[in-house]
Amino acid sequence: MNDISLTNIAQFTLGLPRLTKRAIALLVDGGLSLITLWLALSLQLESWVVWEDPLWWVAFTSISLIVPIFIGFGLYRAIFRYSGWRAMLAVVKAIALYGAIFTLIFTVIGVSEVPRSIGVIQPLLLLVSVGGSRVLVRYWLGGLYRDSIQRQKWSGVLIYGAGSAGRQLQRALSMTSGYRPLGYLDDDPHLQGQLVDGWRVYSPEELPDLIEPLGISDLLLAMPSMHRSKRMERIEWLRQFPLHVRTLPSVSDLAAGRVTLSDLHELDIEDLLGRDPVTPNGILINRNTHNKVVLVTGAGGSIGSELCRQILNCSPKRLLLVDNSEYALYEIHQSLLTQLESNPTETELVPLLASVQDEMRIGEIMDTWSPYTVYHAAAYKHVPMVEHNPAEGVRNNVWGTWVCAKMAALYQAQHFVLISTDKAVRPTNVMGASKRLAEMVLQAMSVLNPADLRPGMPDSRVPTCFSMVRFGNVLGSSGSVVPKFRQQIRDGGPVTLTHADITRFFMTIPESAQLVIQASAMATGGDVFVLDMGQPVRIYDLARRMVELSGLTVKDQHHPEGDIEIEITRLRPGEKLYEELLIGNDPKPTQHPRIMKAHEKMLSYDILQEKLSALEAALSINDVPLIRLLLQEIVSDYIPSSNVVDLVHLEQNR
Repeated sequence: MNDISLTNIAQFTLGLPRLTKRAIALLVDGGLSLITLWLALSLQLESWVVWEDPLWWVAFTSISLIVPIFIGFGLYRAIFRYSGWRAMLAVVKAIALYGAIFTLIFTVIGVSEVPRSIGVIQPLLLLVSVGGSRVLVRYWLGGLYRDSIQRQKWSGVLIYGAGSAGRQLQRALSMTSGYRPLGYLDDDPHLQGQLVDGWRVYSPEELPDLIEPLGISDLLLAMPSMHRSKRMERIEWLRQFPLHVRTLPSVSDLAAGRVTLSDLHELDIEDLLGRDPVTPNGILINRNTHNKVVLVTGAGGSIGSELCRQILNCSPKRLLLVDNSEYALYEIHQSLLTQLESNPTETELVPLLASVQDEMRIGEIMDTWSPYTVYHAAAYKHVPMVEHNPAEGVRNNVWGTWVCAKMAALYQAQHFVLISTDKAVRPTNVMGASKRLAEMVLQAMSVLNPADLRPGMPDSRVPTCFSMVRFGNVLGSSGSVVPKFRQQIRDGGPVTLTHADITRFFMTIPESAQLVIQASAMATGGDVFVLDMGQPVRIYDLARRMVELSGLTVKDQHHPEGDIEIEITRLRPGEKLYEELLIGNDPKPTQHPRIMKAHEKMLSYDILQEKLSALEAALSINDVPLIRLLLQEIVSDYIPSSNVVDLVHLEQNR
């Protein structure tokens, strides 16, 4: 409260007229002359003296000298809060002249009943006190004035939630520049109207009337334990206000006992999914990972890296990280090493540079470490990019899967799990068709004996259990619309999307990785698991929410004065308006509420191998029309939605 009082006094002082402030300074200097005179006499006599007639005459002389000399040297023209060395030099010069005259009168000439030493001691004390007062005012009023001006530019922040997390966040804001804390919002009627750590708690109903008077620009959600549905309800309500809304992570993600500003993040679509992630089944998530040798291909990718993090939490004996990108492999290896430092286990991390199409290299890795479980996440997944480079997309997605699956079977991996996609269902693009064909390869291999892959291999080997896990878009993955939209909003727009009615399924990366691991533990061979992605999200609505929750407005024909325009371009080559997760309509439940099992048609391995040989021949000469034709023949549901847009093919046929 003392800090608040001093601040109020300073603000009042800064607001006074210039002449009033000069008069106050003159009175202060006069008062300092009286105090220093009394102090000088007390020091001389070594006891506290009482004012008597001779002292009054000395005081009158002192003030009579100070007023004209200080005014003459311009000591009251300077703005004290900006006083520098020049102003201090003027003080020294003024008091030097004052001291010379004062010393001449009371020390050299002398006055009856006044000690001569007063003429020397008092000017010295006056120099210290007047100079000190200028320094004090500079640092008090000057610093406060600059802070006051600066703070007007800072974001006015209201915290939604006056609980433990909100109070810790308020303390962090108070110690950080760039933010101007203004109080709390809270749904608890017992807290409303009260002061928490000196800050007012407001009712949410008061928010519309607070935004302009308080200058609120940001609202920070500090309700980490709130149920997802309630959280979504509050976020939707906040969309109507011109506020930049950000949030803290969930309780499970917060470090115990301390909340910092680095914990704040932008609202993502995950805050609007409307459902809470299901707690992982400990038996399922550990069955194929705990104390096992586990291999992850595409370990540096969005899904692969999160799979590695989740698997590491299960304490595998050894985790093999396979990626063909040196930088991505380095990044995930360093990230996992950091994770091990905070949560030590006996797990050995093995980073391995390799292409999944390189049969010799993959076989060498499988032979050396004999993985128990293989998670195959390596794939080209960006639809337009694969559409422009179809041969490479098919090679990587189909042959990469085939190579890894064959080597897993040859070297007796117990489980092989393909990370698939909803775009494999009734595909309209090469990427989706290649992922469906990769699924078909595993379906065909799931009914083979290891001896069928290499003659002479003993039949006693246990067949590898092949399974696939199919799901939609994950938040934050490379190519995801969420970071793209956020950057476009940050750049001032426009936010671009390909069609006003396009919809997509969404899931968080951690949730999808956990479900993949659990699904693989239920596999019996040839299983196609489908993750429950909830309801599809209309991308236009997502873009609009992100604009509004950034404290901005959408610019359209109804609001031409808005901040950010949502620009509709056109569907890209191979892009679908709607994604599906099932080819058939008969999904079967499993022991996990978020995982279903699909039953998809398949080809025998012999027939599939023959067709793949023809496809390989077409790939070798980059005959894109033939590649597409063969894909349609093998993947009967594949219907291309665009003409050939392979960049090499188009350039060669100009």
